[in-house]
Amino acid sequence: MSDAKRDFNKDAATWDDKPERIRLVNDIAQTITGEIKLTPSMDVLDFGCGTGLLTMRLQPFVHSITGVDSSQGMLDVLNAKVKDQKLTNVMTRYLDIDQGGVLEGRYHLITSSMTFHHIKNIRPVLDQFYNILLPGYCLCIADLDVDDGQFHENSDGVFHAGFDRERLSNILWEAGFRNIKCQTAAKVTKPVQGGNTREFTIFLITACP
Repeated sequence: MSDAKRDFNKDAATWDDKPERIRLVNDIAQTITGEIKLTPSMDVLDFGCGTGLLTMRLQPFVHSITGVDSSQGMLDVLNAKVKDQKLTNVMTRYLDIDQGGVLEGRYHLITSSMTFHHIKNIRPVLDQFYNILLPGYCLCIADLDVDDGQFHENSDGVFHAGFDRERLSNILWEAGFRNIKCQTAAKVTKPVQGGNTREFTIFLITACP
C-alpha cells in the first residue's frame, strides 16, 4: 500500500478494456439488483463512479443517477457515453472528499463499487452518506475482502488491503446505519506474485439510515 495518489486520469481512456473488470461490475450490479428493488422513481448516487460501468448498468431502472468521482478523466469518459447514448437521466459531478468536497442532494440509493479501499479515512465519507440518504432507503458498498495487499499490481493510492466485513459493519453501525447485511457479490481469479494465481472475493454490504 502506498500514500502516493494514483493517476486515474491517465488510466481513464483504457479503463474499460479489461474483460475481467467488466465481468466484476456485471456481478456487482446483479447482486445489487437482486438485493435492492430499483424503481423508476429512485434518484441514485454512484460514488467513485469512474467511467460509469456500474452507473450505466443501473440507469435504465431508475429516475436519475449521479456519478461522482475525483478523477475528471474518468468522468470525461462517462460523459462521452452519456452523450453518445443521448441519456437524460445520468449526471456527473467532480468531487474530491480528500480536499474537503461535500456531497449534496438527497438520494434513494447510494452505491459505491471498488472505491473504499482508495479512501484513507472512510468514516467521514459514511457520515456524509448518512446525511444525504433518504430514511428507509439503502447504501450499497462493494469492495474487497481482506486480501493481504495482493489484489493490486500497483499499490499507489490503496489505503486498505481489503476490509474485514465485521469491522466495516461496526463502523457503519457507529455512523448510525442499521439493517446491515453482507454477502459475497463476486469472485476474481488473477495472477499474484510468485507466478501463482489466487481467488479474491468482493462483498456487497447494504445498510439503511
